[in-house]
Amino acid sequence: MDTLTRLKELLEQRGWSEYRLAKESGISQTTIGNIFRRNTDPTVSTLENICRGFGITLSQFFADGNMVELTPELKRLTDSWLVLSPRQREAAQQMIDALGEK
Repeated sequence: MDTLTRLKELLEQRGWSEYRLAKESGISQTTIGNIFRRNTDPTVSTLENICRGFGITLSQFFADGNMVELTPELKRLTDSWLVLSPRQREAAQQMIDALGEK
């Protein structure tokens, strides 16, 4: 997938302008504008900041198909999950399953 095409796709999906992307990602509007006007790929660190602004990971940026955004709530849940032991993960999964039952 072409990086610029993907960036344009994400902007369109969200209804964002280049200005909004710059604001959300903490990158200067000039840098964002240059990426699009000069048709250049951003550096990896710039792309990481752009992804952070969109609320996605680099993996999600380059993934084909449906993308799941990593909301702050999902990030917190994922971070908590990663420090659990296998036994704790199983217990947590059982609790989640029980909460989902009707």
